[in-house]
Amino acid sequence: VIHLAARVGGIGANRDNPGLFFHDNLVMGVNLIDEARRLPALRKFVQLGTVCAYPKFTPVPFREDELWNGFPEETNAPYGVAKKALLVMLQAYRAQYDFPGIYLLPVNLYGTYDNFDLHTSHVIPAMIRKFGDCPGSSGLSPSSDAQHGDQQRGQSPTAGTVPTVTLWGDGSPSREFLYAPDCARGIIAATQKYEGAAPVNLGSGREITMKELAELIRDLTGSKAEIVWDTGMPNGQPRRCLDTSRAQEAFGWHAETKFEDGLRQTIQWWQAQAAEANR
Repeated sequence: VIHLAARVGGIGANRDNPGLFFHDNLVMGVNLIDEARRLPALRKFVQLGTVCAYPKFTPVPFREDELWNGFPEETNAPYGVAKKALLVMLQAYRAQYDFPGIYLLPVNLYGTYDNFDLHTSHVIPAMIRKFGDCPGSSGLSPSSDAQHGDQQRGQSPTAGTVPTVTLWGDGSPSREFLYAPDCARGIIAATQKYEGAAPVNLGSGREITMKELAELIRDLTGSKAEIVWDTGMPNGQPRRCLDTSRAQEAFGWHAETKFEDGLRQTIQWWQAQAAEANR
């Protein structure tokens, strides 16, 4: 059993729905683990955790042994704590019932078929939408919510002026991103080869600031927009980047896709969807 289901979203969605994010993610995991325990033919249960479970000021790169050394960043804490509680449950069930559960900790994922809804998406699809919807970019959004208005899209509608894209925070926080197919390969490798109780990080090893990410996505979408940072909105956790040596040692996994290549493929997929929808 590989449990990937979750209620997820970016900083705004987490901030607006802390109770929902805590409840749904905890209950889904608790019910699935407990029900899986009763399956006589169960060979392994794979639980996906989250990088949001790490303490707010974890030393970079994050090592699995640091997981319990502090409280998560506030806006993601309900989601992160709910996911971290499932690690405790797996280890408790292993001790009492010999439950064959493993726990994987991926960083932020991105790729084709992502959620590009500006209200609920994570940072990469949100940026692709915002820059892609700007006048002069390589594609317009295929989603019905593309018409929610210029303020939602974060761009200036004034004719004859340079369009702007407004992003939260000041651009200084860093993140690490993992291409979804690389994560899938990691999950498969762990399912086949890993038997341990200790959590295992899955990451790419590439740390990038929000400012650098925004500029890269702007260039890859062909947008000419000016970036405006809304410093009145939260930055989130200051830094995120994982140590993935345990995954390499335990089941021979490492990320294969260069970040720019994965990002380019994601943008091209989104632009193709936009072109098809707008035909």
